[in-house]
Amino acid sequence: RGTRWLAAFATGAIAMTSLPAIAALVGALIVGASIGDAATLGDALWRAAPATPLAVIAAGLVYALLVLGSVRLLGVGLREGYYPVRSRIGWQVWMTERILDGARTLLFPIYASLLTPIWLRLLGAKVGAGVEASTVLLIPALTTIAPAAFLADDTMVACYELGGGWLHIGPAKIGRRAFLGNSGIAGAGRTVPRNGLVAVLSSTPRKAKRGSSWLGNPPERLRRTVTDVDEARTFHPPARLVTWRALWELLRIVPVIVTALIALGVLGVLDALWLTVGLGWTIALSGLVLLAAGAVAALVTTAAKWILVGRIDATEHPLWSSFIWRNEVSDSFVEMVARPWFAAKAAGTPALAVWLRTLGAHVGRGVWCESYWLPEADLVTIQDGATVNRGCVVQTHLFHDRIMQLDRVTLASGATLGPHSVILPAADIEEGATVGPASLVMRGERVPAGSVWSGNPIAPWRSPPWQT
Repeated sequence: RGTRWLAAFATGAIAMTSLPAIAALVGALIVGASIGDAATLGDALWRAAPATPLAVIAAGLVYALLVLGSVRLLGVGLREGYYPVRSRIGWQVWMTERILDGARTLLFPIYASLLTPIWLRLLGAKVGAGVEASTVLLIPALTTIAPAAFLADDTMVACYELGGGWLHIGPAKIGRRAFLGNSGIAGAGRTVPRNGLVAVLSSTPRKAKRGSSWLGNPPERLRRTVTDVDEARTFHPPARLVTWRALWELLRIVPVIVTALIALGVLGVLDALWLTVGLGWTIALSGLVLLAAGAVAALVTTAAKWILVGRIDATEHPLWSSFIWRNEVSDSFVEMVARPWFAAKAAGTPALAVWLRTLGAHVGRGVWCESYWLPEADLVTIQDGATVNRGCVVQTHLFHDRIMQLDRVTLASGATLGPHSVILPAADIEEGATVGPASLVMRGERVPAGSVWSGNPIAPWRSPPWQT
């Protein structure tokens, strides 16, 4: 039985990779048809470029349909309970999460948009009116999101829990007007209560009263003051604002088209090299071509940031305001253009530091930075010799009560933010201080110079590994 399911997981992994490949093939066929019988390379590129937007849209639609069909089929028969990892249910939920994790990357422009609730409903989740959801990862068949709930970046809902060769799945619910913060988890059988809050990097408790707030893993009660908000700019926007937001969100397709045009340009240059200097030299020079493509992607993303949002200040913006929508378009350039061509590959290099400076970040000499997740770079200061490890988020905004609150974050000289950690707005890590891996520096906290902290939320690290 174990061998049979290992084969099923392997087959599933291959099948998952075929979904974007099929979509890309559709796009390639459209571009190929537009080229037709072009006599020269220049003529072929001239014909292919105008067809690229249609190819991108067609490929995206095909991929979305493949994801929808796959996830709906995989959701059949899912019921709460404990199951062996190597079982039909284990295979179904694993496939579901992996497919949707890939979709969050390739379909990034439809997340954190007016389309997201529709997308989640089509996947099989129960989603109420007025829901705002970003890049949520979920088991749709087991998910309920009540009206006016808010799910921030990289949240996880109803995802499976592993232990001892078994997995546990069960329904999860996000209550009316509840908030699930960045990388927050509402696991099997958990409910974020009505008007409740589960903070960044935090898990939902087994039982929670209406309006309660929770922080950490394991979660602890958090005191929170509810902000008075303009309902017309947060929960009940007029039709005029809905229309403007929809128009701005249509522009999120532009970064995808740009990245496709860069790919087309790379293919054109490689083809030209092959025709002029032969296959061997083309292979030898291909690295330089890709480096040039990365530079173009980085420069285009920087230009988009300054054109769309300009310099960002420490202030507040309601959800239904043009800054939010323009910033999301700018973020789409980062994720769809800069990340695949440059940022993901440049992690830990001086090139990434230089690029972050062009976005407005204050990055000193000798900085080691493995993360491009500086959402509002203007508000980030990383001084000489500081370290930002892989998977870190230098979070300069919070979205509580549907108000985007922006503030500065500083890592002083020689400070270290450990792998997969998050630092929140108005927080500082002082000179020579260290925050350990998978830790959370709370809003407004000051990590004293030379000290060592870890945890969620952080506390003094009594026995760091280099001292044992």
